[in-house]
Amino acid sequence: MRRLPFLVITGCLLAACAQTPPPDAANIAAAPVPKPAPVKPTTDGHFTPEINAANFAGYDVRLASDEFEGRKPGTIGERMTTTYLIDQFRSMGLKPGNGDSYLQSVPAVETTLLDGNKVALDVSAGGKVEKYNYRSDLIVDTLQNAPDVQLKDAGLVFAGYGIVAPEYHWNDYAGLDVKGKIVVVLVNDPGHADPALFKGRNMTYYGRWTYKYEEAARQGAAGCLIVHETGAAGYPWEVVVNSWSGPQFSLVPEASTPPQLAVAGWLTGDAAHRLFASAGADLDALEKAAAKPGFTPLPLQATASIAFRNQIRDMQTDNVLALVPGTTRKDEAIVYSAHWDHFGRDPTLKGDQIYNGAVDNGTGLSALLEIADAFAHQNPPPQRSILFLAPTMEEAGLLGSQYYTLHPTFPMTRTVADINMDELIPWGRTHNMAIIGFGQSQMDHYLADALKPQGRTISADEEPEKGFFYRSDQLNFARLGVPVLYARGGFDKLDGGEAAGRAAYDDFTAHRYHKPADNYDPNWDLSGVIEDVKALYAVGKRLADESTFPQWSADSEFRAVREASLKAAEKR
Repeated sequence: MRRLPFLVITGCLLAACAQTPPPDAANIAAAPVPKPAPVKPTTDGHFTPEINAANFAGYDVRLASDEFEGRKPGTIGERMTTTYLIDQFRSMGLKPGNGDSYLQSVPAVETTLLDGNKVALDVSAGGKVEKYNYRSDLIVDTLQNAPDVQLKDAGLVFAGYGIVAPEYHWNDYAGLDVKGKIVVVLVNDPGHADPALFKGRNMTYYGRWTYKYEEAARQGAAGCLIVHETGAAGYPWEVVVNSWSGPQFSLVPEASTPPQLAVAGWLTGDAAHRLFASAGADLDALEKAAAKPGFTPLPLQATASIAFRNQIRDMQTDNVLALVPGTTRKDEAIVYSAHWDHFGRDPTLKGDQIYNGAVDNGTGLSALLEIADAFAHQNPPPQRSILFLAPTMEEAGLLGSQYYTLHPTFPMTRTVADINMDELIPWGRTHNMAIIGFGQSQMDHYLADALKPQGRTISADEEPEKGFFYRSDQLNFARLGVPVLYARGGFDKLDGGEAAGRAAYDDFTAHRYHKPADNYDPNWDLSGVIEDVKALYAVGKRLADESTFPQWSADSEFRAVREASLKAAEKR
């Protein structure tokens, strides 16, 4: 992958950090690290401005309690969550962040599939009809907010990765008419299969499911099914089921809303292999062909029919916004973001039915509150304004932050940066912080400087092929040109090194991520998370007292957007 001067500078900075560790860093890494005693969470009414483990635990214990019922938008869990956040911000002395209100109303639509156990995709091929059942074989939804959806005898087309990327000379739809048809596409982008293509292991936006549905709709398709594969997707099939079954959300369409698919969904790898085989095609061979430039899409010798009904409900959900006004440059803002929503309760589950979301994203919210309290009591106060944004509907596709960036309280051209906090995994102290989207902007340098007093360094995302940069709220700021920072403790633990960090991360992903098991654990080691939070506070503090704006790197896909928006603002 070609790296332009900014990334070379970043590499040098990393090398310099690596060459000057604290004198005892090697000994610390080699020697057993005593585990801190369990933290006694701070109780309501006794929080202090200091960033510490007791305060952090106190927030997370409450937000991830059963009382909040999994913090699902549109439920009592939302009202309890937003009320709690507002109460905390108000008690700290923060101002409302949306005029005279702490809330920003987000008009949305809730779509709930009815009788999902009766839903199936009927595929006709070779004179036979095979059923692909909901949950076990596929997950489907409509993006049109329609109460009744029906596709009958729609042609099936394999469109490779479903990508049109002129900058990479790639077009999976070349010469193909998919109007009214269902396209079947692979997850991720060609770089996952061939590191010489696109950005290699670093997933691009073209690899995200959101892009694939957007492109299929632009091409006129009636439906799009993505073939799931755990390694390429970055999560197992169970996560797809948990995320896509039950009520789904979308923003109320506006005049600028592009066309949407009648049917959008996923197929398991096994189901996809069966479907292709029934049509006389070899999916494994086609996957290899799809990863090569010049791939020719293939109409399958099969048709598909599906019908399902939805309950449609117009609803209102809310972003929470709180403000520490700046002194001398108050019309410029640094945004700290952490989504408040999770998946609520699933009454069909046996045993634990509540998705408490203690890590995802109770940790991010706890960090947001800790940093807000620190800024509220900072003396002298920041020169630039600090906006604390807790978006709704992140789990539904980053919808709350999308709405905010389209209807901001500070123009995007006056927004200095977004610092996003999502899943600060409490696995103890680490030698590093991993930047999701490493090399994208000068925000890397700010974090590297903030970590120096801690004797720590920055590092790249350990799993760039999973596209985490495109899976959290900072993406919506980046798409409109605002430099962003999305970072967490890295894998290199003081106790056990990278092997221990990798094991802890894999354990969380396999057993707790987007599952009811994501509960607060009183035995968590919060020492590393607190170091992370203090570093993120230091980044914002420095930005707040500067007059310059951080820049995107020369080869960032978002640089041109920022430059164009700033030029347009100058003309107004």
